[in-house]
Order: sequence, then structure tokens, then C-alpha cells
Amino acid sequence: MEIKEAYVSSKSKLTIWKRGDVHGRKVALLACLGILCIISFLLSVGKGSLSLTPMEVIKALFLERDTVNHQVIWNVRLPRTLVAGLVGICLSLSGVILQGVMRNPLAAPNIIGVSSGAGLMAFVIMIIFPQYFYLVPAGAFVGALLATLLIYALAWKNGIQPMRMILAGVAVSSFLGAGINALMTFFPDRLIGVVDFLIGGLSARTWPHFHMLWPYALLGILIAFFFPNKLNILMLGDEVATGIGLHVEKTRMLFIAIAALLAGSAVSVVGLLGFVGLIVPHTARLIIGSDYRYLFPATAILGASVVMFCDTIARLILDPIEIPVGIIMALLGGPFFLYLLRERGRVAQ
Repeated sequence: MEIKEAYVSSKSKLTIWKRGDVHGRKVALLACLGILCIISFLLSVGKGSLSLTPMEVIKALFLERDTVNHQVIWNVRLPRTLVAGLVGICLSLSGVILQGVMRNPLAAPNIIGVSSGAGLMAFVIMIIFPQYFYLVPAGAFVGALLATLLIYALAWKNGIQPMRMILAGVAVSSFLGAGINALMTFFPDRLIGVVDFLIGGLSARTWPHFHMLWPYALLGILIAFFFPNKLNILMLGDEVATGIGLHVEKTRMLFIAIAALLAGSAVSVVGLLGFVGLIVPHTARLIIGSDYRYLFPATAILGASVVMFCDTIARLILDPIEIPVGIIMALLGGPFFLYLLRERGRVAQ
């Protein structure tokens, strides 16, 4: 009896040790991603027509208040970099939430129409009611939420099927795109900066844009980080989740609202930036696994890193000409999307 108890005790200790080891490795991976994010931040702030080393950036930010370096970094590059980081976090988290809720690896804000809903509402406010520009993030959230709910309703038939979800998203996105095109046709004199918005760009993003974005982004991020276990349970399937005691539809609606808030707030500032919500969640999942307790922070950190780095490339690749960051993301995201389609086709066969 004593031998059996000793065996059970040693086995439980081994299980606890293994869990601690897995947790330690994932925390170490998150730390590595954090270092990557810091490097992307320093590159984004330091590189441009005025090139600065990381030490010069740190000195200009914290020690030198009356220099040209400080003025360039504080007034031009820092707000743009912070906006890029927040947008990357928002779109990436929105993508990973949509992929989990809809159980569809191809789900992303720009692909299934969420970004189009946010973009249409933002367009309406910016073009028809420009005096209410400060309401653009709230309007974009409403548009993204309504678009997501519409896609979900159209795709629902005795459950959600991934292919039906994609087809519904494409249809809704086309319809909403027609609305955006109609506004461009009827109000051609009010389309200042519309190209950047349609492609997704960070040019001329300053502190007012950051202040307009961060409250909505912070709210969505905090709510998402507060409920990772609910999404873990939801991924087990509706029957299992219900058996455990989770209210499946309420949980699904909560995460849809979070994804819409995150996508809408990002679209309101940078426009229809695509593929961030597709590329980053899959990459983060390959790095750290599918446990949302770790996947959420990994996706957020990696999303910020990717958008900041791609924006740096967009500024430097044709210097002194600046191209929208959405072009860089499309060059990366298009092949990645085709790869996912090909892999899913192999699995289906």
C-alpha cells in the first residue's frame, strides 16, 4: 500500500513538474517575442531619412529634449510607431478570436467582411458627417459588429460550416465594398487621403490618431485577455462546452463583439489594412501552440512587431517615396492565404 501511494505521489509530482516545464518554455517564447517587438520598435523609430542608432533613439527620447533628433522622434516617428503597434495588436487579436469562434483558419477581419463593415461606417462619418470625426472609432465598431453578426446569421444552418462562413463573408464584403464605391462616386470632392484608407496606410499618423485609437484598443485587449479560458472551452465543441457549463451562444456573441471592437478601432485609424489578422495568428500558433492563455499575448506581441516592421520597410524600400504599409502586407498575405487554401484542400481530400 505504501509503495502504491509513493508511486502515485511521484507520478503527480512528475505531472506538476512537466506542466511547470511547459509553462516555463512558453513564457521564454513570449519573452523572445517581446525582444523581437522591442527591436521592431527601435527600427521603426530610428530608421528613415534621418537614420539613428538604438542608443541615439534612447538618448533622444529620454535625455535630449531640445535637439532635432528629439523633435523628429517625438513628433513624427513615435506616434506613428505606437499607432502601428496598436493596430497590429488589434487586427491580430481580432483575427485569432474570429478563427477560434468560427473554427475557421481562414477567418480574418479583411477576408470575411468585418473590416469592410468598419470601413463603410468610417467612410460615412468622414465623408458625410466630417464634423463628427471623433466618432469614427465608435462608428467603425458598430459597422464591424453589424457586418460580423450578418455574416454569422447568413452562415448559420444547423451550425457553422467553415466554407459557408467564407462564402457569406465574401458576399457581405462585396456588398459593403459597393457602398464604399458609391460614396466615392457621389462625393469625389471629399476624398482626401482615400487611397491610403482603402489600402491601409500609416502616413501622417500623429498623436491625435493615437489618442483616438488607444481607449477602444485598450478596452478590447483587456476584455480579450480576461477570458482566454472561455475560448479554450469553446474550441472543444458546442456539446462539450455546454456539458462543462459554458453558455455557448452568449460566449460566442461576447467574442464576436470583442473582435468587432478591435477590428473597428484599427480600421478607423489606418483604413482597410489586410492580412494582419490572417498571418499573425497562424504564425503565433505555430510558435506557442493553441492554448489561448499563451496564444493571446503571443499574437498581440507578434502583431505589433509585424506591423511596425512592415511599416519601416514601406518607408525605406523606395526612399524618399513612401508606399502604404497595406501593399507590403498584401505581398506577404496573398501567398500565405493561397498556402492555407492549398493545405486545407489536401486535408479535405
